[in-house]
Amino acid sequence: MGSMPPEHRHQRFEYFAARLIAEIAFASVGIALLACAFVANQRFLDRHFVPSFFLPRHWYVVLETFGRLVMVAFGSLLVLVVRPRAARFAARAPARTLHVLIAVILALGASELVLRHVHLRPAEWLSPNDEPRRQPDPRLGWTWVPARIGHKTISGRVIDYAIDPAGYRVSRVDQPIDPDQPTILFTGESVMFGEGLTYDESVPAQVAAMMGMQTANLAVHGYGNDQAYLRFQTELPRFRRPVAVVSLFMTALFGRNLDEDRPHLGPGLVWLPCKPSSRIGSLAKLLVPYRADATVERGVTVTREVLHATSELAREHGATPLLVVVQFGHEEPPEQALRHRIVDDTGMPDVLVEIDSKWRLAWDRHPNARAAHAIAVAIAAELRQRLSGAVK
Repeated sequence: MGSMPPEHRHQRFEYFAARLIAEIAFASVGIALLACAFVANQRFLDRHFVPSFFLPRHWYVVLETFGRLVMVAFGSLLVLVVRPRAARFAARAPARTLHVLIAVILALGASELVLRHVHLRPAEWLSPNDEPRRQPDPRLGWTWVPARIGHKTISGRVIDYAIDPAGYRVSRVDQPIDPDQPTILFTGESVMFGEGLTYDESVPAQVAAMMGMQTANLAVHGYGNDQAYLRFQTELPRFRRPVAVVSLFMTALFGRNLDEDRPHLGPGLVWLPCKPSSRIGSLAKLLVPYRADATVERGVTVTREVLHATSELAREHGATPLLVVVQFGHEEPPEQALRHRIVDDTGMPDVLVEIDSKWRLAWDRHPNARAAHAIAVAIAAELRQRLSGAVK
């Protein structure tokens, strides 16, 4: 028998090389998916997927379980079905396979370049035309557009959002907050602001009526606890007679405290600018909000420091601090554990308000007027007790 011609040996080498590469590639991806499905038990998921404001925990668990099943099915499909077929295809047409691989890589690169020319806002401010209108702020990320009224239809009602010249929600733009009056300050985000509620239905307005005292609503949609603190730090010196400062914490909103796509506070309450990241990575995080252990631990540390600093700053100005912790429905063990890790031992007095999970706006996850009333009653009762004690 004669020796194999060099061109045949070269073709045979290309055949086996292409087949081997395809086998390894698809087998690796399939095995990785199967391994992820095995490792990602509920304890793992509770560590790396923090509670969600928009999804109840039982829905979250169902989606996570479905995701694991999909990974098992897709991983098995890749290993048992796609792998041998892809290997045969790669062996028959190695050049075409290489072209497909190059096309995929170039498509991903082109997508990243295109997205870099699109003005993406932070995850909590994706819609530029949503009411009440926001404007960029170099220190806070965004604030309200002052001195205007916005209108929004929620749950079949048209809600008026009046923002005074200082950027606080008020009943009327021509009746701004008077910083010389005794005032209870409220910090937070859309729950405290009163999303979907009239001004009179909002928590700060109801507390004002119950206490017979002016309240200032400093809350801004989409804020994390660090942003709320920074805004409070900026606005507090304007008020000559601050009586109390009420802040809000919800485990369902803790995920915002982990965001770095906006100006944020790091450990030690060091202000940090927006951390740049790939556009594709940012979109992937919106779809799969996985958080590394280090990210969660940093968030816990910073949130505790923020609550402690809020309490200390309030006391320095002669105001009584209060943290209202809102829990919709039954508090699951992972949520309770996270709450205790953050809230306990911050030095900030707190009151836990448990709300019926049905007390939400229709087609919305925000508190309805009944829930806002329950929160306001709890705040007013706690403040009366603490303020009367302070007088004594």
